[in-house]
Formats: sequence, structure tokens, C-alpha cells
Amino acid sequence: MRSALALASITVLVGSGLAVGTTSATAAAPPVPGPSLIADADAALKRHAGAIKGSAKDRYAVYSSKKDRAGNGLVRYTRTYAGLRVYGGDLIIRTDSDGDYTGSSVGLVAPLNVVTTPKITADRAGKLARTEFSGKVTSVEAPELFVDASTGTGVLAWETVVAGWAPDGQTPSRLHVIVNALTGELIGSYDEIESVAGTGNSIYSGSVTIDTTASGSLYNMIDPLRGNGRTCDMNNGTSTCTTFTDADNVWGNGTNSNRQSAAVDAHYGAATTFDYFLNVHGRNGIFGNGAGVPSRVHYGNAYVNAFWDGAQMTYGDGAGNARPLVSLDVAGHEMSHGVTANVVPGGLTYSGESGGLNEATSDIFGNMVEFYANNANDPGDYEVGEKIDIRGNGTPLRYMYNPTLDGSSHGCWSTSTNSVGVHYSSGVGNHFFFNLAEGTGATPYGTSPICGSAPPVTGIGRAKAEQIWFRALDVYFVSNTRYVNTAQPTNTARVHTLAAAADLYGFCGTEYKAVQAAWTAVNVAGSDTCVTDDFSVSATPSAVTIDPGSSTTTTVSTAVVRGVAETVTFSATSVPAGVTVSFSPTSVTAGGSATVTVSGTPTVGTGSYSLTLVGTSPSVARTTVLSLTVNGLPGCSGSNETDVPISDNTTVESAIVISGCAATPSPASTVTVDIIHTWIGDLVVSLVAPDGSAYVLHNRSGGSADNIQQTYTVNLSGKAPNGTWRLRVQDAATADTGYINRWALSL
Repeated sequence: MRSALALASITVLVGSGLAVGTTSATAAAPPVPGPSLIADADAALKRHAGAIKGSAKDRYAVYSSKKDRAGNGLVRYTRTYAGLRVYGGDLIIRTDSDGDYTGSSVGLVAPLNVVTTPKITADRAGKLARTEFSGKVTSVEAPELFVDASTGTGVLAWETVVAGWAPDGQTPSRLHVIVNALTGELIGSYDEIESVAGTGNSIYSGSVTIDTTASGSLYNMIDPLRGNGRTCDMNNGTSTCTTFTDADNVWGNGTNSNRQSAAVDAHYGAATTFDYFLNVHGRNGIFGNGAGVPSRVHYGNAYVNAFWDGAQMTYGDGAGNARPLVSLDVAGHEMSHGVTANVVPGGLTYSGESGGLNEATSDIFGNMVEFYANNANDPGDYEVGEKIDIRGNGTPLRYMYNPTLDGSSHGCWSTSTNSVGVHYSSGVGNHFFFNLAEGTGATPYGTSPICGSAPPVTGIGRAKAEQIWFRALDVYFVSNTRYVNTAQPTNTARVHTLAAAADLYGFCGTEYKAVQAAWTAVNVAGSDTCVTDDFSVSATPSAVTIDPGSSTTTTVSTAVVRGVAETVTFSATSVPAGVTVSFSPTSVTAGGSATVTVSGTPTVGTGSYSLTLVGTSPSVARTTVLSLTVNGLPGCSGSNETDVPISDNTTVESAIVISGCAATPSPASTVTVDIIHTWIGDLVVSLVAPDGSAYVLHNRSGGSADNIQQTYTVNLSGKAPNGTWRLRVQDAATADTGYINRWALSL
């Protein structure tokens, strides 16, 4: 998903990878990926289905592939499930020069298991999406049914694109609205228009050299050296853009009195950003294909904004048309969004912590472009948008060395970081990068505070820090990478930047340890240790199901990550009552595997559980998650999928008939309730046994919250199992209605 520089509020694996160094424009090109790379990656994907959380309904398509100079390969894939696009299902397979699997990146927590028949129609989804749009709607595209796995788990959803104009009447908008296809609940939305709220004489960068194209007696502001990127004049409108021309190839006068001056800044910014990614990171332009970036200046009237729309840059002239938003770091920031969106399928999800990483990536590279330019009129710093003075008080938009100085950004990670706007959660990544490059405490660029009791950090310099961040983005990040991810702890920025540091500068060297320290200094902790011998653990399949009184098996595999193969001893934690886990053999040499037997007693509680399989060697312990589902007792469970309307001040019931159940109901029987209602504080929900006994599950709590979607545990051990069980729902107030969507009972 996409991004913004946030002006609107003022007027959103260690050891498994490729080893490369800094790339220059004149360096030898890496090997061209061929069919063998794809074939090797495809084979690895099939062999390691557990590692990439594959299911029988998954299909994969190659998004991009490449090899480094050593012949190591990387293939990015997108995923479909039962024919539906999976957002957040993207993955990476990495191979060595022999084509052998060396690692993967994946955002899913477990294999997908999603209902694919919607209860909300496309027409209703479109109407709901339209209500989310603020401004003038010009079109509503047909909703697309897809699987939204941006959180790591999948849900069936509709995505509707609503196009039009923002409330200012000048900012174009293409709002993507995501609604739950089973409940109609709004999941989220994002706007794909990424806004930031010869010789040329620029406004901000002084006299600079720009490349143009001669045409007859005139020169066109078209860059022939960088994919023919052009710069054009919107003439303070919102539609037509005219390429700048000049008779003597001397452009602008360095002030806003000449319309060419802002164009010089934009043209210079596009060229400098292109050169930065090519010469520093070996990427052939923003899109990776050598194409130039169009830049549109003098957009709108007194338009205090600039935006990237996926294909081009657009700059307004600021308040009173007096201060165009064409500074170098703004250009670098916005075009870096284009890099992120083209490297990671769909970009880093534009919400929560992954959205913060999206914004941090653009802040980081925007400022690195500024340093790369080495322009005395706009010297490198770690402030964002300091030249455009968008606040009108001389302060920048953001401070990388101490993000909290803007009054809103998070400089230290906390459990609330995932809940703030992406421009504020970006502060954690920005602060990390500053610490890694420059260190903590007093520096020439500002004073960086330490979070909590973390030790101080000694920086490794910008050159190494920017290489580590780019490699993490290019080789390890997937769409829903976060700072902290308890459900998928291998999909974090800390893990991925450590892997990048190990690839580039060696495992547990100065740079690796600096990455560890820089994350710790922003309160992003990790269990990574500098051990010489290391291994990984995975389970195939990684999800199993048992009936009470039965067992099943899976395989736990180990692989040497580095060093020698040590003895690995297996154990399991987070095992629920009534379940036992055993291993055969109990120990293997790293690289070996064991059979895992999961058994349940006849009275084990039904439900879904996450078991942790642990492999412990003399050097380190590694874990993997095994998802366990315990079915209801045979003949002792049921569900009702029939919708039952809930009107104001009424009591309704939905029935499930249990017959043929020979077991005694469990003290941990479960009732799964899915009720769609716009004010659950109106509702009293009870389970009624065949003998008339009632068990209150929900008693007018939750206030104005929408919907009850919860599994309740009830002690039914004293009840006869067979007969009619009823879910009784009383609406005790007026004005809000809903319906029983479904419910299930497992004795």
C-alpha cells in the first residue's frame, strides 16, 4: 500500500541471503536471471511449503527475480488462494550459486484457511466504500473479492477503488476501501495518491547542472541520460502539463518570480534521486527498468502539497503560490516510495508498523539523496522537509535524530506504535537509522536520546547504514514486515536488517552488532545472539488437526545456518491441557529431522492452539510454531449458518440439534458467536441447553461497539449432550438492529 509525507494535517534472517557490496554505475553487471533460477526457486518453494506457510489452495506467480555477482539468487512471489489474490501473501525464496535453498521471507502466520463465499454482495461493498470517500466522487470501480492477509492471517474481503477529488478540489484521489466480505465491517482504506501535504538556477539548491534535450532552436526539459524523464508546467491548473522549453539552455533565476526556477529544482531532484539509486545501490532508476520520472510543477492554485501517484511527481506552489514544494529531500522521499512499491509487491502495507517502515524508508533515502548531492545550498542533514517550511515557523516536518521533537512521532517502540499514523510510527525506523549511522548522544546533526536503559550506540557511518537498509528492503522485507511481530517473529525489521548486515559485512562483526544495538536503543528488542554455530527449525506441515482421543504426526526439520552441525534436542511449550507432544528421535544432528506426535485425551478441550516446538543446541535455542486444531467430540458439535434478524426490543433464537453424542460434555465446551449488530451494548446473549438451563455469554457490555465475534468457554459437564441447543439473543433497546450471522457449539 502507499504513502504520504503528511502535510494534510497542516493545510500515512539472519544468515540466509545474498552477499554484495556497494555497486557503482560502472561495475560489472550481475548475472542475468535465467530459467534455472526460477526452476530452483520453484523446487525450493515446493520442498519448503511449511516455511512459506503454503496450503493446498495456494498458487504462486513470480513477481521479480535476480542474481548477485556471486550467482546467489532471489525470487519474489505473489500468492493466490482458491484463485483469489492474497494481499500480504507475498514471499521470497533465496538460493545459493548452486541453486540450493538458503532461506525465505514470508508474512503469513499460518497457512490460509479462508471461507471464499462472501455474505456481503459486491454492490453493498461498493456502496459502503463510497461513504468512506471525502470529497467529490467521479467514479467507483467494480469491487474485487480477495484475501486480505496484511495482518498475517487471512480474511475474505472486498476492495473497491473510489476515484475523485479530495475536499480541497485539487488533490486527485484514488481511495482503496477494504471491507470484510462476511460482515461488511470496514477493515481499512488507503489512497494510492502519495501526497506530502544546461545550467539551472533553482530556488533551494542554487546553480546546478541539469540535462536537457535540444529540439530545433529550443531546449526541452527532458533528461536524455535518465530515461527521458521530463519536467512540465501545470500552469496552476490540474489537467494539462506543458514541457518546459528554453532558447539558451539557461533556466530560471533562482527565485519564484521565474516559473522555470521551481522546474529546475524538480528536474534536479529527479536526476539526483535516479543517480543515487543507480550509483549507490545499483538500481536502474525508480522503477528498476531505466525509465525516467515525469515531474509536474506549479500544480493547482496555492496548493500546499506534493504527491506521487505511482508514475510521476507533482508539486504545488505552497501558500500564496510563494514557496513551491520542490526541495531535494521531498523529491527523494516521494520517489523512494516508488522504489518501495516496485521492490515489494504492492509496497509495504500502508498502516500501522509496516506503514511506518514505508514512511521511514522514504525519509531515510530522501535524506541520503540530500547527502549524496553534496550541495552547499542544501547540505545533508537528518531533518525532513526543512527547506519548504510547510509549518511557517521554520521547523521541519520530522527529525530523524529525535523524532519526538515534532510532538507526535514515536522515537521509541511501544505497544501503541502499531496504532498511530504511519508518519508517527515511522519515527522508530528513522531513529534506528540515525543511531546506526551516527550513533546516540550528541552528534553534529543533533542529539539522539536512548530509550530506557539501553547502552549507547557507536555509529558505523551513512555509507554502511544505507547499504544495510536498502539490502533489507530489497532482499528480505515483505509487505507486512513490522518492528515487533509476536505472531511471526522472523518477519521484523530487526531480523531483516541483521540478515542484511551479515550478508554485507559478516555475521557478528562490528556492523552486525551495531544493528543490534541501534534497534535496542529504540526499544526494539530481539533474541538474536552472536553464536558461531546456528541452525533453523521448521515444521511440515505447520498446522495439524486431531479429534479428542486421537493423535497425528508432523515433521520437525532442522537446517544448519552457519558453523558446524551441533546436536539439537527437541521440546515443546505452550501445550494446552489434555495434549501431549513427543519427538522421535528426541535429538538429531542439525540438518536432521524428527517425527512429532501430537495426542489428545478423550476430554481435551476443542479449539485452536499455537504450540511452540523448540530445538536446543549447546549454542542457541530456535523455535517454530505448530498450529493445532482440536475438533469437537464425534457427533458432539454443530453449527447454524442461517441468518436470523434481530429487531429492536425483541428476543430471537437460533437452534442446533445434537444427536448421537455418546460423550459427556466438556467443562471447556465452546460456543462461537458471530452476531452483526451496530450497538452490542443493547444485547443479552445466552446459550440455552436442551433442559432449559441458560448460560449468559454477553450481558449488554461493549457499549457502542459493533458486532460480537467471539468464542466463549462454558462448563457443560453436568448436561446431557443430545437435544436442541439454542442461542438466545435479546435486543433490549431501540435504534440499532442486526442479525445472527452464524454460531457453533462444540461439547
